[in-house]
Amino acid sequence: MVIHIRSMKFLSLALAVVVGLSACGNVSKNVRQDGQSADSLHWPAMTDTTPMHKGGTFPSLDSLAKIHAGLNKQQIADLIGYPHFSEGVWGVREWNYVFNFRDPANGDIIRTCQYKVLFDQDKLAKSFYWHPNNCAVPATANVLAPAAAVAPQPAPKAQRFELSGDTLFPLGRYRVEDMLPGGREQLDNVAARLRESPMSQVKIIGHTDMIGDSESNMVLSRNRAESVRAYLVSHGVAPEVTMAVGMGKAQPVKQCDTRLDRASLVQCLQPNRRVEIVATGVSSSTSS
Repeated sequence: MVIHIRSMKFLSLALAVVVGLSACGNVSKNVRQDGQSADSLHWPAMTDTTPMHKGGTFPSLDSLAKIHAGLNKQQIADLIGYPHFSEGVWGVREWNYVFNFRDPANGDIIRTCQYKVLFDQDKLAKSFYWHPNNCAVPATANVLAPAAAVAPQPAPKAQRFELSGDTLFPLGRYRVEDMLPGGREQLDNVAARLRESPMSQVKIIGHTDMIGDSESNMVLSRNRAESVRAYLVSHGVAPEVTMAVGMGKAQPVKQCDTRLDRASLVQCLQPNRRVEIVATGVSSSTSS
């Protein structure tokens, strides 16, 4: 009996370790199967790197410039090394790094950035992110200018587009092929604006009204945001800077009397059925 109890304790401990290793593989919430986005991106604390990566590393700009979608994990590691955090063993769909960049004139560190790679279900790299935003793709610069020579820059303004869900989709529908002509025309204009100006992130947020249960509304809002993202990407917006999230009925912009008849209530709640597109790093003025 003692042996049996000890065996069970050992098995429980081993199972806990396995679960722990698999669970810590992704710090972001709900990484998509296609690796193109997540419900929310989470950046681990830079102090939580593994001991061998404490303080970050100094990547080769040439190697960073060679990173692109479709590389497998070994190819990513050959270019920039293995991730700097304890990423787990199974189910790992993202790698996180801490990179330092030097002033080539005197060797001083002028920037420390975090870098994230999201992988699809086949473990191929699909999307890439920098944190904070002013770190976006430093590898594109041949030389990083000394900090003293760079004038302070204001934080990039967010450009917002708000589109009526009723204009984009028929009631209850969400697929790209379901999109209404008026909604496609609006998205064509948004895509043109986003192609004209550089941006570091384009976040597409779906919202529903209060009618129906929370779970169904969450799924509908997320699916609509994903369809809008797919449409924008198909019209030239860079996939690596886009992400889609659904908020369901959690963020209404208008409250209505629930005692109204259904037709009147649906009409009153129309402003809540919407898709927001928030682009950061776009230089032009705010649009709605």
